[in-house]
Amino acid sequence: LVTQTCARNFSVSGKSVDSSDGLSEEHRAVQSMASDFARKELAPGRDKWDEEESFPKEVLREAAALGFGGVCVREARGGSGLSRLHASLIFEALSAGCTSTTAYLSIHNMCAWMVDEFGGSHHDETVRQMCSMEKFGSYCLTEPGAGSDAAALSTSARRDGNEYVLNGSKAFISGGGETDVYVVMVRTGGSGPKGVSCVLVEKGTPGLSFGKKERKVGWNSQPTRAVIFEDCRIPVSNLVGKEGQGFSIAMLGLNGGRINVASCSLGAAQQSLELAGEHLLVRKAFGKRLADFQHLQFELADMASQLLASRLMVRYAAQALDNGASNKVALCSMAKLFATENCFQLCDRALQLYGGYGYLKDYAVQQFMRDTRVHRILEGTSEIMKLIVARELLSDS
Repeated sequence: LVTQTCARNFSVSGKSVDSSDGLSEEHRAVQSMASDFARKELAPGRDKWDEEESFPKEVLREAAALGFGGVCVREARGGSGLSRLHASLIFEALSAGCTSTTAYLSIHNMCAWMVDEFGGSHHDETVRQMCSMEKFGSYCLTEPGAGSDAAALSTSARRDGNEYVLNGSKAFISGGGETDVYVVMVRTGGSGPKGVSCVLVEKGTPGLSFGKKERKVGWNSQPTRAVIFEDCRIPVSNLVGKEGQGFSIAMLGLNGGRINVASCSLGAAQQSLELAGEHLLVRKAFGKRLADFQHLQFELADMASQLLASRLMVRYAAQALDNGASNKVALCSMAKLFATENCFQLCDRALQLYGGYGYLKDYAVQQFMRDTRVHRILEGTSEIMKLIVARELLSDS
């Protein structure tokens, strides 16, 4: 199939939506390394992992060997010590190969950063193992009764001597059941965000169990399960940060997480645009190429504009996060909102340009569309992103 895996005749290199445009040589080198890995290691397995719902751990460990397991983790703890902008470039490039697998990697990176940033020296080995992906991480915030209202979480951690006893459950956990380190937000105090703490729970801990593997529309190369705690005892030393700091840690992690998932949307959209352009060049109707129809030219121009605007917003927000800008939370929320909404629409429009072929699993555009749909929900829904932006705009300060 001419357009199944990658564009051949249609290229955006050197054009207005070239993803390397405006980057420094150092940034381009990092991006190029990620793009090479995506092309050689992720894209060839994408269809198989989706169809079989298999979790490609060894391929992820190969990505970690390139430094992609702990992109923003300090070098002293085994990470790459790179910026949020670097991370955005990496996840965008990798996502063009397999969006689902890259999205899991981005969540793992968020977990590793949280433990590195707020964990004590006794967590050094865990961070190193996460950076090498000897151990895989999962982020556990959402509960069956606490989704967007995350501060209402009820999973409890009762202090009993030198241990916490956990009871409760988490929902929709990426990697659940197959990962090794669960970064869990629990209630150690009263109601509201100040009663939340962050703890680590290792796979195999007595009292830790998992629900059934969820059947999903996309993101099939990573398992999703409920994570269940029933009198699950962990040492107090598994606390990350201080008691009562957990909600803040979770939200700080999500600032980077939102940039990461938006970047994954960019990679899927870029690849979908290239596939659509290739299809317009080779497909004929009414005696001429689809590319010769002005309406479809306008459609492609709209898609390219959506992509570039999304990319510029994501990279601007990533730099704001790197610089500690006072408006970084709102900018990350804007970027996540704009990029995930527009990039999903772009992937859907690419499918439409394929006509009936786009609805077949022989063609990659349908998988990019399926995999990016959930980006508008996780790491904060589009509606919550709007709330965050509106509150910043209407605040007194």
